[in-house]
Amino acid sequence: MLKKCISPSLMCCDFFDLASQIKCFEETGIEYLHIDIMDGAYVPNFALGVDFIKQLHRNTNIPLDIHLMVERPESKLDWFELKEGDIVAIHYETTPHLQRALATVRAKGARPFVAINPATPLCAIEEVLCDIDGVLVMTVNPGFAGQKLVPQTLDKIAKLRKMLDEKGLNNIEIEVDGNVSLPNARLMANAGANIFVGGTSSVFGENLKQGVLNLREAIK
Repeated sequence: MLKKCISPSLMCCDFFDLASQIKCFEETGIEYLHIDIMDGAYVPNFALGVDFIKQLHRNTNIPLDIHLMVERPESKLDWFELKEGDIVAIHYETTPHLQRALATVRAKGARPFVAINPATPLCAIEEVLCDIDGVLVMTVNPGFAGQKLVPQTLDKIAKLRKMLDEKGLNNIEIEVDGNVSLPNARLMANAGANIFVGGTSSVFGENLKQGVLNLREAIK
C-alpha cells in the first residue's frame, strides 16, 4: 500500500514567517513541500519561482513537490535546480511534447508526475502511464487558493485508482490538489489518493502544527 503523505502548499504560507513554518513541517514529519509555479498565461496568476526553489533546497531537506502551471514546460525545465526525490508535475494541457518533458524530469533525477485539470479525461494520460511516478489530480481549476471542490473529481480519483490497479500500476501515486479540507481529504483518501496538498482549508490555520496533525488523522 502506498504511503499517505502531506504536501503543504507554500503559496498559502506566511512569507514573513517562512523559516519557522518550515521548521514546523520538519518537526511534524512532512513528506513534501508543494511549490506552485504559475506563469500568468496557462493560469491567471503568478506565483513563486526559480530562486524560491533554490532557497528552499539550501534551507531544508524536505523534498519539493513542484507543480508547473506554465506553458511549454519542456523549454523551462533547465531553469530549475532539482534534487533526487523531488516531484515535478507537468500538466497534460500545457505541451504537445509531454513524454519528452517527463523524460527530462527523470533524467534530472526527479520524479515525473502528470497533472490533469478537472475537465481533462483520464484517457488523455493513458499513453504516458509508463513514463510517470504519479498523477496529480486537480480537484479545483488551477490558479487560486480557496476555491470550492469540483465534486465529480472524487469519482475521477476512484476511477483513476481502479484503472492503474487493473493495469498492474499500483505503484503509481495519486496526488490531489484543491480544497483538501478535512472532510474532503477523507473522501479523497477513500477514493484512492495518497498525497494531499494541504492549503488554507486544512494545514494553514491558526495553529500550523495542529493543522498538520488534523490532516494526518483525516487521511488515515
